[in-house]
Amino acid sequence: MKTKLYILFILLTTSLFSQELPPIVKYSPTNYGAGNQNWMISQDQQHYVYFANNDGLLEFNGSTWELYASPNETIVRSVKVIGNNVYTGSYMEFGFWKRQANGKLKYTSLSNTIKSKILDDEQFWNILNYDQWVIFQSLNRIYIYDSKTGNFKIIAASNSITKSFRTKNSIYFQTINEGLFEIESGKGRLVSNNPVLKNNRIVNVFSIDEGLLIQTQLNGFYKLVGNDLSKFSTEADSQLNDSSVYSSQLLSDGSYALGTISNGIFILTKEGKIKYHIYQSKGLSNNTALSLFEDVDKNLWVGLDNGINCLNLQSPIQNFVDNTGNLGTIYTSKLYNGKLYIGTNQGLFCKEYQTDNEFKFVNGTKGQVWSLFEYDGTLFCGHDSGTFIVDDGAARNIFPKSGTWKFETVPNQKGLLLQGNYYGISVLEKVDNQWRFRNKIKGFDYSARYLEITNSLEVYVSHEYKGVFRLQLDNKLLKTGGFTTYVTPQKGKNASLTKFNNAIYYAYKEGIFKLNAKTKQFEKDKLLSSVFEKDEYTSGKLIVDNSNKIWLFSKNYIHYFSLSKLSNQLKQNVIPIPASLTNSMLGFENISQISNSDYLIGTTDGYYTMNINDLSFKNYNVSISNIATNKLNEALENRSIQENGSFKYDDNNITFSYTVPEYNKYINAEYQFLLEGFQDEWSEWSAKPTVNFKNLPSGDYAFKVRAKFANSSLDNTAIYSFSIRKPWYATTLAIFIYLILSLIVIRFIHKTYKSYYQKQKEKLIEENNLLLEIKELENEQEIMRVRNEQLSQDVDAKSRELAVSTMSLNSKNELLAFIKEDLKKTTDDGNRSIKSVISTINKNITEDDTWSVFKEAFDNADKDFLKKIKLAHPLLTPNDLRLCAYLRLNLSSKEVAPLLNISVRSVEIKRYRLRKKMDLSHEQGLVEYILAV
Repeated sequence: MKTKLYILFILLTTSLFSQELPPIVKYSPTNYGAGNQNWMISQDQQHYVYFANNDGLLEFNGSTWELYASPNETIVRSVKVIGNNVYTGSYMEFGFWKRQANGKLKYTSLSNTIKSKILDDEQFWNILNYDQWVIFQSLNRIYIYDSKTGNFKIIAASNSITKSFRTKNSIYFQTINEGLFEIESGKGRLVSNNPVLKNNRIVNVFSIDEGLLIQTQLNGFYKLVGNDLSKFSTEADSQLNDSSVYSSQLLSDGSYALGTISNGIFILTKEGKIKYHIYQSKGLSNNTALSLFEDVDKNLWVGLDNGINCLNLQSPIQNFVDNTGNLGTIYTSKLYNGKLYIGTNQGLFCKEYQTDNEFKFVNGTKGQVWSLFEYDGTLFCGHDSGTFIVDDGAARNIFPKSGTWKFETVPNQKGLLLQGNYYGISVLEKVDNQWRFRNKIKGFDYSARYLEITNSLEVYVSHEYKGVFRLQLDNKLLKTGGFTTYVTPQKGKNASLTKFNNAIYYAYKEGIFKLNAKTKQFEKDKLLSSVFEKDEYTSGKLIVDNSNKIWLFSKNYIHYFSLSKLSNQLKQNVIPIPASLTNSMLGFENISQISNSDYLIGTTDGYYTMNINDLSFKNYNVSISNIATNKLNEALENRSIQENGSFKYDDNNITFSYTVPEYNKYINAEYQFLLEGFQDEWSEWSAKPTVNFKNLPSGDYAFKVRAKFANSSLDNTAIYSFSIRKPWYATTLAIFIYLILSLIVIRFIHKTYKSYYQKQKEKLIEENNLLLEIKELENEQEIMRVRNEQLSQDVDAKSRELAVSTMSLNSKNELLAFIKEDLKKTTDDGNRSIKSVISTINKNITEDDTWSVFKEAFDNADKDFLKKIKLAHPLLTPNDLRLCAYLRLNLSSKEVAPLLNISVRSVEIKRYRLRKKMDLSHEQGLVEYILAV
């Protein structure tokens, strides 16, 4: 029955109370890449946070997570940062981690030095420090490590140790069925064995002025003053008794944070009143809080049974999340007569301001609420069903004819209001202190979601799909004589129109335009339009608050402009809250001023409040968290971040990681970097905490990164200088070697060229000599040719002489034969003298003498012919040779006959016989053959 009542109570509190809570940053196991459970939390001097996780030691620097597996691959149960060391305890193992030059942690085991003294199956659940000593607590014993000497003291309890505790001046521990002990001189001294402390598990011990405040797991708080133990009652006692408190933390403001097994987190004031009760349906990731830790920025870290949460307890922003879905998306809000009204897509709700009371539904307002407007002591509600007047939590519909977008006052006519409706513009008037519908303005029937009116009764209307209209109303606000549609500026998605500082502004994706009252044209406002530069546009919604500030919303920021106190210039203020975190409905962003500096911003699942005067944070520092290099297509290798680097020429792909260790949900740090030696200007601001440079050439570089947080630039700039060495073939030594080799090569080339040209010279000379020789030979050949020609001519001459001589002989013989014949005719036998003459003539025409003379002359002209012909034809007779000689001279048969002293017929016969002896063919001529020999 008790459990059922408790569950009913939880359900009632869930549905009844609506409390604004600190922002909760949620990290799931998928985000941080480790186990679900986180048993203990600590933080170092750099503000990095460490978690004792099921998978090992988990580190978070505000930008990136790093998991270090425990040395024996067991669950890390405890973690504590002491100085520069991160101490951890796990299964039969404890030691410390120390940061190396490359920024990574390296483990050193302490338990190995006393390995023989550690009990089997012992786990180390807590780590405390006191002066130079580090205390490792298991469920069996306490190990006290002297960090100066390296010695150990061991406290062995007679019963199991439930937990150990640290107060300002003491170390305590509890043993089952024995009570509370304090460590003195390295030993346990019993402080109290009160039955309450013997029978109840102690979760924590706090030091107070009177003594000790002891928190138990199931029975709340007790005060121990001397030996007296008394109950310390709190508002949460009834809930804590059934919630089983597992972890607790004393916060810097004196309040207590309690983590339960099944009911989330309670934060109690030091007087014991409930400040916050945060559980799963209130935004916590899980109802089981295994560990709690307050960091230096006063954020409360919660190690859950399934994930990690960070509560920004000191944040100027608080949010209310409607996990039930009863409220819906908030489109408008208004603080009126001490009540906070919120208009949603499901109706109008209200509650007493600054209380934890429930939001109550305003009857009759079921449906979409568009706007809330206060005027002349009356609260108007623009609704999908018309216009409502709201009074003391009740609503009355005074215009059910059309949905109402917004309301505007009429200049110089206090009893009239204009309202923009779904189908035009209508007029409300106040009669007998009651507001009622008067008339619809004729001549304009378009939806008027945004409208503004000037003193001259000109009305400007923004229509999302048709653009901007200008209407001139008559003095009685009954009709318009027509309207003008602007060509520029054009229509635009999520565009809006409003009046600010007595000027009308129109905003859409191309910028923000201000109406020129003289020309009636819209002119671009450069200052306001700068908000939408660099692809920042998400919505043109413009909102003017009660203190004459104009608000704008972009992708990564919320902007507001206010008039400078000393001039008419607008002063810009930027709140770095991205739209992705605010979870607002694009085009329907809404912000309302609740007090002088407090604002309420509606979201799709609730709202959050913001105090703009408290949007200041302590000065953080930006630091380089990791430097890694790699060769092309190879794995990254971590480098030292503590000293300047020098990398090989092919280790020229460099990744820098940097961080501002802050953990605010709504405000992100932004970074700007510069790589001197590679780029001349700083990069654009970006929330990305890493940058990669690929294929950097050899040279000297200086990487610089700076950051801004909450629109304030941080004081420091992180700098890392490094160089990329030249490849071995481009070093000074290599260049010197190249120079020597070049000289050698030049000398070799010179020598080679010299030798080559010498050879070419010699070759040229040789060629010239050869040409000269050839020329000489040609000359000699020419001379020989000339000589041969001369000889040939001589031979021809001799042949002609021989032929002439032969012909002369032939003529002589013919003459002598003719004379001889004549003499024979004229003489008789008795005339001796004539006979003597005939005898002499016969002697002179003897063939032998003629042949001898001819042969001698022929041999001189054609020396070897007769030998050659005789050698070729041995059967030839001297007469045949003689005939051949005559034929060689190309003599005809008629010319040969006298020389042979025979008839022409006989010559032909001789020629025929000669052919036979020479065995010439029929086709072959005798003379041609003889001439060819």
